[in-house]
Amino acid sequence: MSLKLGVPSKGRLMDKTFDWFAARGVTLTKSSDREYAGAVDGVQGVELVLLSAGEIPRELTAGRIQLGVTGSDLIRERIPGWETRVVELVPMGFGGADLVIAVPDCWVDVDTLDDLDAAAAAFRAVHGHRLRIATKYHRLVRDFLREAGVADYQLVDSQGATEGTIRNETAEAIADITSTGETLRANGLRILSDGLIHASQATLFRGRRRGWSEAQRTAFDALMARLDP
Repeated sequence: MSLKLGVPSKGRLMDKTFDWFAARGVTLTKSSDREYAGAVDGVQGVELVLLSAGEIPRELTAGRIQLGVTGSDLIRERIPGWETRVVELVPMGFGGADLVIAVPDCWVDVDTLDDLDAAAAAFRAVHGHRLRIATKYHRLVRDFLREAGVADYQLVDSQGATEGTIRNETAEAIADITSTGETLRANGLRILSDGLIHASQATLFRGRRRGWSEAQRTAFDALMARLDP
């Protein structure tokens, strides 16, 4: 049984992943534009599986792949108790983006999480309902705000462009991924000074499920010998 390595199936994340492995003597090749499988040269016994970045956490925890490359934010968001179910092997140094809390720039008195907590309490007193924070990252945001002591808010799910929810009056603040902050600024939003939830990057993960074959363990050791400088 081969060792299955899941990598993103398209776009810059796939290209950067292929380049990263190639720089370490392991060549990943996509079979065709339509197929979600490929070849691995440079290490015997490793099979390439092409998936969306969002599918990789699920496939790792299910044991259908043994290794996977995806954003560290997706692992933390989609796998409850992720540290007990996957191992973070190698941060890969690309695909960087920050998950942050951002508020309207006109909220001049709101710069920190403590300010946000006070604003949320005042908002509820005035409007009769909790301040809404739009996000796709419910678990990460909820845990972060709980640890910061922020109350009187509710998370609303964002299916589209999260930064547009304030202009559309479906939320008062947002928690979203940003690389440069330019899109937030263009939409009149400002990141809280202590509002960094997680600095994400592409990372190679290993599933913790047991039952690997001897061939899989041998392939894993050979692969890690290539990747570890």
